[in-house]
Amino acid sequence: MTCTLMHKNISVADVEIDSDNGYIDKIGTIHAPEHLPIGTTGSRSADKNKPNRAALNDWWLGRSIPASRDKIEAALCALDLRTPAALIVKCYGLSLSDQYWIMPKDSGLNWSAVNFFDNDFSGDIGEILFGKSPKYAINMLSPDGTSDGWLRKKWSISEGKRVLIKGGSGVFEQEPFNEVVATAVMKRLQIPHVAYDLLFESASEGEKAYSVCENFVTSHTELVPAWRVVQTMKRLNNESEITHLLRCCKRLGMEMTGIISAIDKMLTLDYIIANEDRHYNNFGFLRNAETLEWIGFAPVYDSGTSLWYNTQRVGSAVESKPFRKNQDDQLKLVQSLSWFDYDALKGVDADCAEIFAKSSTIAPERAKAIGNAVVRRAGIVEQMRIDVEIPSVTQKIKAHKNIV
Repeated sequence: MTCTLMHKNISVADVEIDSDNGYIDKIGTIHAPEHLPIGTTGSRSADKNKPNRAALNDWWLGRSIPASRDKIEAALCALDLRTPAALIVKCYGLSLSDQYWIMPKDSGLNWSAVNFFDNDFSGDIGEILFGKSPKYAINMLSPDGTSDGWLRKKWSISEGKRVLIKGGSGVFEQEPFNEVVATAVMKRLQIPHVAYDLLFESASEGEKAYSVCENFVTSHTELVPAWRVVQTMKRLNNESEITHLLRCCKRLGMEMTGIISAIDKMLTLDYIIANEDRHYNNFGFLRNAETLEWIGFAPVYDSGTSLWYNTQRVGSAVESKPFRKNQDDQLKLVQSLSWFDYDALKGVDADCAEIFAKSSTIAPERAKAIGNAVVRRAGIVEQMRIDVEIPSVTQKIKAHKNIV
């Protein structure tokens, strides 16, 4: 299948795509190298103006539903597709996270007619991914083909807004409620975030809870996951992961003070809610899709894999990502806690109780234990702030007296 990789209305590169398996077979003429996806040139290519095929496939296939997605095998069978990557070809690679897409040769398609930001889209794929029986004629033009993550999710249009609906997993099916708890914590701490709410829908096995949030990407902006950013430069010997990320951000021309502050707040949040899965595709950066100017750190999103979501042992030690495997060690990477307002979190345990009370799978005792654990971990952060910030202030006062 001969296509042109497009960035909105800009022709970026000619490509040949295997329609059955979804991967890129060949890269042809590069029309606009500056608009190539972040991380497909640089350290991954000998020529900064042309990606190698492996690098471009890594980006392209990363747009597809992962093979680990719940019930994905049944969905592919219903759609008569070999791989999840084949699905992104059916929807022209269109997404609600960025402005890239593929235009088949001689198709006459244009961005204004096909993009999902301004046009309606089919809900057929989302329904199938949620386990519902397919229709006789399935419309595959949907952003659900380019939604990543292992939890079942689907896009919908509500009152003209694009919203993402996401389910839970395991015995507790706790992730949707965790997203709402994380929202409450971030609202109290004034951390820029994506706000999540709860949605309940009837299913064959009873009422199911889902998290729902409005898309924070617009038709003029796009999300660049941190994973794409760290692909722009090779990591140096003995260089820490966080140092490498920050070096890549600086090389790309981002405003570093804001980036460092935002990462501090994200890592602090992840400690408080015991987030186990803040991998490099679960946070990122926003840029203007037309001018390519960096806007800054994206609002914090996707915090559901937290609060001991899959274990009875609430309050126990859990692993962390992306920079350290140990939560305590990762918290030590925070450069400043001067912004942290412990008093703003008073009553967050009551927030937990109120939110989890809406669940049919989470007992009040578990909800109380989670609330207590959140308060306890917030107290540890506050003690760290005192230990670091107060001595610093005292030293400054002493130094001032000596000067006077």
